Amino acid sequence: MLIKDWMSKSPVTAKPATSIMKAAKMMKENGYHRLPVVDENGRLVGIVSDRDIKEASPSKATTLDMHELYYLLSEIKIGDIMTKTVVSVSPDDTVEKAAVLLLRHNIGGLPVVDGDNKVVGVITDSDIFKVLVSITGVLNGGLQFALDLPDISGSLKSVLDDLKTHDVRIISILTSYDEAAPGRRTVYIRVHPIDEAQAKSVVDRLAANHHLLYWAKDNF
Repeated sequence: MLIKDWMSKSPVTAKPATSIMKAAKMMKENGYHRLPVVDENGRLVGIVSDRDIKEASPSKATTLDMHELYYLLSEIKIGDIMTKTVVSVSPDDTVEKAAVLLLRHNIGGLPVVDGDNKVVGVITDSDIFKVLVSITGVLNGGLQFALDLPDISGSLKSVLDDLKTHDVRIISILTSYDEAAPGRRTVYIRVHPIDEAQAKSVVDRLAANHHLLYWAKDNF
């Protein structure tokens, strides 16, 4: 899954000379928490967040009157408060890489830049959630089975053979090693909706032949 297929392709950006007042308005109007900052050629030079703007704004306890306050806010420029070392990705990077960077840097979004460092999009944690929903097929409902399997060739095939015996149609298969013991893996299999009697038969067979961790039913 490539970032270019999931990113927002019409990013709202700011310039270093943009006032923090205008940048705050842009964020509020578009529901964003951060803005890429670009130069006159559209190349990425920084990023500013709503937290940056809040920290740079005068305290609510200020003694400035309204006119002085507005003047001060109009004079502070994004270029004065932006972060200049920006974590970014390219359109041809994977969504998985973007997810790792978001977690590693504890941020909610990344600018997407082309080979000339021009901003061509933004990918956010909300976009990653959309990917998760899409690849799991959860909106199709059905059942999910979680199994603890040996990390050897053929271990998954025996599970699939059991499902095939019950004429169950598979939506998605995902594998994780994070919580598994050495030499093991956790496999998550989502299948299309089936009736209760068929579900019971499938669960009984999987539990008898494999290490079934749990099964869950989703309805939307």
